[in-house]
Amino acid sequence: MPAKCSDIFRLIEEMAPLNLAESWDNSGLQVGDPRVEVEKVLLTLDVDIRVAREAKTRGCRLIVSHHPLLFKPAGSIRFDRPAGELIAYLVKNDLQVYAAHTNLDNAAGGVSKALAEELGLKKQAVLNQSGRERLLKLAVFVPLEHCEAVRNAMSEAGAGWIGNYSHCTFLTRGTGTFKPLQGTNPYIGKTGVVEHVDEIKIETVVPASRLEPVLQAMLEAHPYEEVAYDLYGLVNSGPAYGAGRLGELEETVSFLQFAEKVKSVLGLTALRLGGSFDSPVRKVAVCGGSGADFWQDALAAGADTFVTGDLKYHTAQDMLAAGLKFIDPGHFGTEAVVLPVLQRFLVSRCREKNMDVEIVLAQTNTDPFAYL
Repeated sequence: MPAKCSDIFRLIEEMAPLNLAESWDNSGLQVGDPRVEVEKVLLTLDVDIRVAREAKTRGCRLIVSHHPLLFKPAGSIRFDRPAGELIAYLVKNDLQVYAAHTNLDNAAGGVSKALAEELGLKKQAVLNQSGRERLLKLAVFVPLEHCEAVRNAMSEAGAGWIGNYSHCTFLTRGTGTFKPLQGTNPYIGKTGVVEHVDEIKIETVVPASRLEPVLQAMLEAHPYEEVAYDLYGLVNSGPAYGAGRLGELEETVSFLQFAEKVKSVLGLTALRLGGSFDSPVRKVAVCGGSGADFWQDALAAGADTFVTGDLKYHTAQDMLAAGLKFIDPGHFGTEAVVLPVLQRFLVSRCREKNMDVEIVLAQTNTDPFAYL
């Protein structure tokens, strides 16, 4: 089944809801038409003319980038300048551009989570918490023979997750009544006759960001023409979200050993670092991209080492003076790890929704820095 760009946007926003984006950010559709049908999607950190040409060559009508193409309001769009030339190329070649920026940074499974996983950090927690996911209680009434199908469909779509447990539901058996009126096509019963049916009430918890796919899965699996269900707001808080991650290595290693691991895992030829090579590393904070503003959060949380990009000279001095070692693999190096994660998520969700869409990673390297 073909998909529209808007369908892909909704899938991305399941993983990285737009409400997680910072107020100063510009995530979302940058250029193009959400109604355009797409068979192939290109994932990249940045969009430049080389990426745009790659998308055209590879038949990708949609480019999904991490960094927004349009970040600040444009005073003009001149085709004789690089930015205008790029926009003109995108429009002339019917290429759509969508950005998932700070919403993907702050998402539970986003940039810093991917970086922490790559570095092998255990017992992870959000470094700089900006909020917690809103939770809802969903209750739906299902005939006995369809209970498992509906319950599984809801759970696979994201309902019933509590901590490290999935498929969490509560089932109550009872009797449902209804009278089909003229013009209905009931699954059970006859028009004009009150029916009494053995039913199961399925209750489960749903993160607000997963409500749409959960409801869709529930309705598709449910046999009734009109589905009876209830939604309740909960005071309970869901998982935390925010910038960066804090975690621990499985065993203590020297700072030099850990730096070599970072370099190897991220596929880098060089990185910047500060601290005694012989000093121990066990508790590590990470933040993909430019995370220098969170170094004091890392220190307060008890981290002995902070991994992030774009560190400035005086900030690095302050960190060392405070006793916090640092590794700077660069902006690109700390964020590129999220692209395969996003790819796997989209491939899985497209398959589940029978969308015949190919998700590919850009081959163009948009890192502006080279190292000798």
